[in-house]
Amino acid sequence: MNTVTFYIIGENSEQATEQGWFAYAHFLSRHFVGQGAKLYINCTDRQHAEAVAEFFWQVSPEQFIAHNLVGEGPKNGTPVEIGFEGLKPSWNRQLVINMANSHATFANSFGQVVDFVPCEEKAKQVARERYKIYRQAGYQLQTIEIQHSES
Repeated sequence: MNTVTFYIIGENSEQATEQGWFAYAHFLSRHFVGQGAKLYINCTDRQHAEAVAEFFWQVSPEQFIAHNLVGEGPKNGTPVEIGFEGLKPSWNRQLVINMANSHATFANSFGQVVDFVPCEEKAKQVARERYKIYRQAGYQLQTIEIQHSES
């Protein structure tokens, strides 16, 4: 069964900032890649995707994960592919991390979806709508409050 995990971002958490959110997405990516998964990060637009990719380049060498933007990178892909609304991953991916503020319309092609509930009220409401869409599509849903602190 396909699953969706919503990570709830606390108002006073590090993840409430853009850099903290990027760091948490990187932390999750490292976790899943470490388990052998190939994943796709879905961003809002090209600028957002490029910012996430740039963040992934700026981490320490011990934390580096091979990644590429959709349409770039090696022929057989890297463990992490980063794209944005309207694009699909180039290669077979088991998991999507949705950093966009809308439902990943292609999410049903993934066995696992990671999504976020931001602390800002309007974005939180949009996340609730995504939750409803996933539930209506028959996904197994869970929520997790972020306890991790990336330092």
